[in-house]
This record gives sequence, C-alpha cells and structure tokens, in this order.
Amino acid sequence: CLLGSCVVWTSIRKHSLSHLNVELDFLNSPPVKTVRFGGNVAEMLVKYKRGDCTDYELLKHQLGDPEIKDAQIINWLQEIRSCVTQLTKEHEQLIYTILRLQWVGRSQAVVEEYLAFLSNLVTAQTVYLCACLKMVVSHFTPSICASFSLFQILYLEPCKYLLPSFSTSRFLMPILQENFPFVQKSSRTLECYVHNLLRVTVYIPSIRGEVLEVIIGKMLKLDVSVSRADIEEAEEKMEQNQGAEELNEEGLFEMDEDVVADQPSRTAVMGHPVAERLDVLMAVMMAYIKDICFVNGSLHVGRTKELLRHLLCVFDKLILPTHASYHVQYTIFYLCSFRLALAEAFLDHLWKILQSPSQPAVLRQAAAGFMGSFLARAKFIPVLTVRACMDLLLSWIHHYIDGHDSSGRQACCDISLHGPFYSACQAIFYTLIFRHRAILEGNMKKGLEYLQNMNLERVVLCQLNPLKVCLPSVTTKFAAITRKYQVVFCYTIIERNNRNVLPMVRSTAGGDCVTTNTNPLDSYFPFDPYLLKRSGQLIEPLYQVWEEPVDMELLPAKKRHQVRRHMLLNMALMRN
Repeated sequence: CLLGSCVVWTSIRKHSLSHLNVELDFLNSPPVKTVRFGGNVAEMLVKYKRGDCTDYELLKHQLGDPEIKDAQIINWLQEIRSCVTQLTKEHEQLIYTILRLQWVGRSQAVVEEYLAFLSNLVTAQTVYLCACLKMVVSHFTPSICASFSLFQILYLEPCKYLLPSFSTSRFLMPILQENFPFVQKSSRTLECYVHNLLRVTVYIPSIRGEVLEVIIGKMLKLDVSVSRADIEEAEEKMEQNQGAEELNEEGLFEMDEDVVADQPSRTAVMGHPVAERLDVLMAVMMAYIKDICFVNGSLHVGRTKELLRHLLCVFDKLILPTHASYHVQYTIFYLCSFRLALAEAFLDHLWKILQSPSQPAVLRQAAAGFMGSFLARAKFIPVLTVRACMDLLLSWIHHYIDGHDSSGRQACCDISLHGPFYSACQAIFYTLIFRHRAILEGNMKKGLEYLQNMNLERVVLCQLNPLKVCLPSVTTKFAAITRKYQVVFCYTIIERNNRNVLPMVRSTAGGDCVTTNTNPLDSYFPFDPYLLKRSGQLIEPLYQVWEEPVDMELLPAKKRHQVRRHMLLNMALMRN
C-alpha cells in the first residue's frame, strides 16, 4: 500500500536527450548489451553456502556499480526474485546492496521489476520489512540525483506491493517520524515530505490520525517560533526592497512576457523564512483537506466527518494546549467552512471542554478563547448559530454568578479560581463586538430586545468584575458598543478598575521598571488575522475582518458625569 504512490519515475534529463539526439544515438551507439560476470544467482547462492564467495561478491559489486544499465538490473532482479525464499538473514549485505540501488529515475520496466522484487522479498522474508520501508521513505524528499520527489511521478494504478496495512503500519509510523526533515530545512524539502506522508494515508487510512499528529506537531513548532510582529516586519522590509529593485530596473530593459509568466510571483513569497516554510505546509494541508472531503466536486459526508474526527483529536492533544499559535488552527477553520454542521460540531466540542470541571482550567480557558474567536471571525457561521452559542455561554455565566452569590463567600477577583468564567465573559464581549451589527440587521427592534435580554448589565456589575481582567482593547470596544445601544454602561467600572490596578516591578538589564499587567488572563485570539500569503488566499473569503465604525470613539468628557450618575443608580438598584 505504501508503494502505491511510487510506481514510476521518469528521468526528464534522459528523456529530453533521447528526443534531441535520436538520429545521433541511433547511428553512433552500439546495440544494447547486458554484460554480466559469474553464473546465475541460484548457482551463486549454492557456492556461497559451500564457502565460495567469489561470484557472490562479484554480484554485489555489479549491483553497486553506479553505471549499471537498466537491462542488467532487470535481469538480476528477475533471477533474485526466483530465489527470494533463500535470502535469509545471512544474505542481508546483498539485500542492503539492492536497497541502495538507484532505481528512482530509471525506466518504467526497472521500477516495476524493483517493486515486484520488494513485494516478493517482504512477503517471503519479513525480517527485511523495516529496511524496505526505510528505503522507500528516504525518497519522500528530493534526492541528490533528482530535483523532484515521489509525488511528481507518473502514477499507475495503486499496487499492493507490501503487506496489508494493518501489518505495515505498526512498523511504518516510527520510520515516518524518524525521517521527518528538520523544520529548518528548505520549504521544498518539507513540502515534498509532508505531501508524501499525506499520500500514504490515502493508501493506509488506519494511520491517518498518527500522521496528522506528526505533521501538525512539526507545523506548530514553526508557528510558535516566529511572532506576528516578526512576520509583519519581514513583510515590510521585503516590500521596501522590492520597491527599490523595481525602481532600479525600470527602463533598463523589457523582459519577454513569456519569461515573466513562467516565473513564480514574488508577491506570493513570505519575507520571513520560517513563515515561508509554514505557508507552504499550510497550503499542502488545505489541499489535502479539500481532496479528502470532495469527490467529483461534491462533499463526501462520511470522509469529511472522519477527517474532522482525526483533526479534533490532534486539536485536543496539540493545538489547544499550545499557546500563541497563529496559523495551524486554520486547518480546522477551513474544514468547518465546507458545511455548517461541521462548524457546529467544532463549537459543540469547544463548549463541552469549557463547561467540563474535569478539564484543566488552562484548557477550559483556551476553549473559551477558541469559541469566541471562531464565532467572531468565521463568516460562514450564520447569526442564528452565533446567538445560540452566546445563549449557551451566557446561561453558563449567569449560573456561575448565581453559584458564587449563593455561596456567601466574599467576592474575590482571582483568576486562578475563576479563570474559565473570565474567559467565557471575554468570549461573549469579543463575539458581540464583531457580531452586533449582524444581530441588529433586518429587525433593529428585535435585535435590541435580544441584546437587552442578555442581561449583560448583571455580568458587568457582578462582584467578580470581569471587565477588570479582560483585555483593555476588548473592554474599550465592548463599552463603546453597549453604550451606543444603551445596553449597559461600563465606563464607571472601567475607570474604577484603572484606578485600582496595582503596578508590577520587574527587573531588567537597565534596572527595575514599573509596569502594569494588561493581560492577566494571558489570553489571545486564535483566529486573529491570517498573515500567510499562499494559503491565506483560501482563508480570505471566509474571514470576518474588523471594520472600525466611525461612532466608536470613547464617551466625550462632558457626558461622563451623566453616565456616572446612571451607573450609580444601576448599582444601587442591583444592591436592592
């Protein structure tokens, strides 16, 4: 099954030479001869068993000759296949010589004969299975003798050259992990290897979850190793350099249009090398997701559900616990865009994590962040789904406040105790910032009624004081929106919180400095703007960007007194 994607290699160089010099080769080249020394393989093996190793060593030498001809290879392999049951562990040096044979890039006849030999070998002598698998996997990246990899070969029908997948996969996964290129290798090397790993899952579906875990784990290492600021800075520098080059080249010469068309667009290349590698891998992953989920242009529900199940397992194990990854999670974002039921399944998965007391608090907080960011940024989620999710979150928040109030304990703004609660509140505020227009569109009266029925005032004024721990950017925009529609007035709470913020003293190289912690939740929004160019072309039409309304400025100073009076009245009513 593994070798289903490595059937035929075509040698571009030899192919082109044969067409350019057909007449010269025909007139000047002698007839093809198969030169070989010693007897046949069966006789060699008999002599070797008797202690005569001369012909045996000569065979190994001929097979190891880099100038060996295709006809010789076919001839030897056919004879060796007929004796494969005799090639036990004592002949491993001969087998390893054959496995080192440069079969890639040779004629179709050589490749077919070589794969047939591998099939016979691992069937008759399972001791060589791992060695054969390692040899095949070694060709998953561009080799020295070729500038292309296995996924660029001419495919024939999927062939069954190795053992059934349930036997192979147990040995295969460790080999795939061990041979994964270092993440600092070239984009081309990583692209080829990941592409071929994903092709393996087509032939051996039972290892898809493990393969996705390996790939996404490597992609996460790239993702967290470069900050958004570094990527944006590299892009600015690249744009400046390209602008200078264009000015220098302008008017010097006119490049042929065909040449320009054949060159890859420089605008699609990322300025930061780590971002470039990640962009290439994200593009490969998204292409794989689409190929798996769509058959003849139609969504295949069964295959899509199975892929989502695998991705959610990887999400729980790797993505959710990883702080400040900015791009890898968009694989699930992209998959969920195919059908609303997929997005709802993802939201339901996050919701179960958030409300589960058995989950670690840090994962519950991360799930709330994913939930709010997904609801805010995914264009393909309709308002009805957004409202349903907000209703769930608010019901849980109000129930949490009820439980705290009924306990009789003194209010304490403690993130270690109430982290999931604060993250859920921030998810509500963030979602409302992005989705309030959609809620109000169509029927302003009903939309305002819905906002008022959310009872956000109770959330904002509760003793747990969520506005104190939410990001300032979120609280500011939330306050402006809720003031505009007279849903809740937050400015008095915000001002009081600002006065009560305790400074933090930190030691630096230049001495102690006094700062304030503006992100006590240590939160981030997983679906913040996508920065990668190639793969970003698939995300852009699905993504809700932030548009700053003209009436979002803070409340003018002359009206703050009126708002303060209104807030004091509200607080008095709440106490009563």
